[in-house]
Amino acid sequence: MVDRNGGSPPEWLTVCRTPTVPGASVLDGAATRTRPALFAALAAALALPAHLGSTWDALADVLRDRLDAGPLTLLIDDAGQLLADEPAGEYAVLLAVLGDLAATAAHPLRVVLRHASPS
Repeated sequence: MVDRNGGSPPEWLTVCRTPTVPGASVLDGAATRTRPALFAALAAALALPAHLGSTWDALADVLRDRLDAGPLTLLIDDAGQLLADEPAGEYAVLLAVLGDLAATAAHPLRVVLRHASPS
């Protein structure tokens, strides 16, 4: 996602190969290939409420509630698999949801997309 930062990713988003991210909630990209799988992985990693639902608006609501409690860092390992089995537009929607939260939530949101190192 490119925004008004002169062609660079927004401040809340980091894309890298080997970050050290203490305290991050970690998701496995292989377990997030579909939207339902992503929602389930987030619910498990963040202990989100059962009323999470299955829409982007529902995800935004529960993540906003989570961000009311304090800052959040998400680390997605093997991020190239994130929503890989969904139409490309779903990835863009996820970035839009996270970007809106990062801009408006009570506490900071940081998302780190870690890609597998080449063999």
